Amino acid sequence: MKVLYITTGLYTGGAEVMLYQLLTRINRAKFSPVVLSLMNNGTIGERIQSLDIPVYTIDMEPGKPTLVAAWKLIRTVNQIKPDIIQGWMYQGNMAAQFANLFNFKKIPVIWCIHHSINSLKSEKILTQILIKLGILLSKLNYKVVFVSQNSKKQHEILGYYRDNTCVIPNGFDTLHFQASQEQKCKLRSELSLEPDTFLIGLVCRYHPMKDHANFIKAAALLSQKFPHARFLLAGRDVDYSNQSLLQLIQDLEIRNKVYLLGERRDTSNIFSALDVLSVSSAYGEAFPLVIGEAMSCGIPCVVTNVGDSGWIVGNTGRVVEPRNPEALANAWQDLIAIGLEARQALGKAARERIINYFSLANVVEQYEKLYLEVAGKTSLRKMVSLETQLQLYASKE
Repeated sequence: MKVLYITTGLYTGGAEVMLYQLLTRINRAKFSPVVLSLMNNGTIGERIQSLDIPVYTIDMEPGKPTLVAAWKLIRTVNQIKPDIIQGWMYQGNMAAQFANLFNFKKIPVIWCIHHSINSLKSEKILTQILIKLGILLSKLNYKVVFVSQNSKKQHEILGYYRDNTCVIPNGFDTLHFQASQEQKCKLRSELSLEPDTFLIGLVCRYHPMKDHANFIKAAALLSQKFPHARFLLAGRDVDYSNQSLLQLIQDLEIRNKVYLLGERRDTSNIFSALDVLSVSSAYGEAFPLVIGEAMSCGIPCVVTNVGDSGWIVGNTGRVVEPRNPEALANAWQDLIAIGLEARQALGKAARERIINYFSLANVVEQYEKLYLEVAGKTSLRKMVSLETQLQLYASKE
């Protein structure tokens, strides 16, 4: 069964990484995956190709659809001839529906939504348009998959069709994401940090929804009481060439306490080096992968209550309101105060929670069952249609 994944892009982000993780485990004896990126290969495309999975690109500029791109999309989908089209993120979802309109053989379309909505006004204009279009088109899908329970509720309140939705959370490779004392010592040595330095991390791309300012302001507040604490930030555009981020760090006089690592692929090693992982996002998160990855490494997390972040953490960390640096700093302070032994107990409970509820194997199995279900319904419809045609033919005899 050929499954075509149409994704917005393949840059490093939670949704893109989850697609890669799904493709590493999908049963290749039953499913033949193909990926089509509306933009370019990004940083994930080569990793997918290394799995011997074809990757096609439309090379569309971000947020700028053109007639040429539309024609290339239609032509490519017709060439691939998939049995199922799986949209991935808003633009990928819309592209999946659009391409199917111009396909002689109507193909079952599944959407996958990786975004939560606190307020439509806080979204970019293009995202608002895509969300509103989704209200009109969601009924046409065989299934709309949400990675977040909270996201599902928010979209249904806006008017998304309720009868074809389900939740399949993101999953985590707990064999890959494990604590490593060796990597902890190695990274801390690279940063010239003492072994007992309290290190708090933020690992995500630079984007307004991630609210790096919230994290930096909280870091400045914590530094007033715990001057020996240090702060590690990693992700796309999170480096010393980012002038707006660097300016804020300098204005708050904590440059000697902050490390900007830029985009890294060795995130499991980064998590191992931390005492606490934070997510400081203001909006937009549905099911942040970084939380589960850090928890799988036995790292307690302090997160803002956006999307399903609080549900992922459960009672193994701390959950605070977004856009509140004081609350974030106080939660960090609380984890410092409980001591090393209690933090290690939280980290152990965090890893157990990921294994029990969010294992990658379980999530892949849910997607595979969905594809088989859709294929079964399609086959049944074809059989019914054929039977009807035969009955009509017999009645004419």
